[in-house]
Amino acid sequence: MSRRAVLFDFDGVIANTEPLHLVATQRALATRRVVLSTHEYERRYLGYNDRDLFATLAGDRSLSWTASEIDTLIADKGREFEALSRGESVVYPSAARCIRRLAAMDVPLAIASGAFAHEIEAILDAADLTSHFGAIVGAADYISGKPAPDPFVEAARRLGLSAGGAVAIEDSQWGLDSARTAGCVTVAVTNTYPRHLLSADFIVDSLDEIDEAFLNTAVSSRR
Repeated sequence: MSRRAVLFDFDGVIANTEPLHLVATQRALATRRVVLSTHEYERRYLGYNDRDLFATLAGDRSLSWTASEIDTLIADKGREFEALSRGESVVYPSAARCIRRLAAMDVPLAIASGAFAHEIEAILDAADLTSHFGAIVGAADYISGKPAPDPFVEAARRLGLSAGGAVAIEDSQWGLDSARTAGCVTVAVTNTYPRHLLSADFIVDSLDEIDEAFLNTAVSSRR
């Protein structure tokens, strides 16, 4: 059973929140007279947590933001995100079905995300899904964000498992690289990027495809 544990990314996998993160980031940056296009965000920054996004953007644009200024940007972006997501039903129906299906099979479930845990929990609570997860790992719970393996390693650790015995579900190449480095079987879902831009052990178009037979095949691929 331990090899069938499933580690989910959150944004773009469980919830359709990537567009909200983009708008919240754009609004926070606008107060600093910095413009970030949708294309640039998706190509360069989507896979980062907030701190790494702002730090990388500062490096790319030669902006001399201090650590304190980045903290303020993170807080501003967080407030914008909470305002945008308040009252919204953003969980993908297929994700909710998948989570409940796997939980009914007693598959250990965790989240390994670049979002903050309180943001994740608020959305899961509204969808009555929080109780199905043995661990929720967010941006404040590890040192290095994706594409480093830390989020998946920590999520598996909190389940009492090795990340090498888990199936990881991601929507971006940043996350897939993170999961692969952690030793997970990687599954890409095409919610955010098309198939030709994703490199994974398995690629699905919907989480409705992930059932007991799929997990058995995924786990067997590493034996």
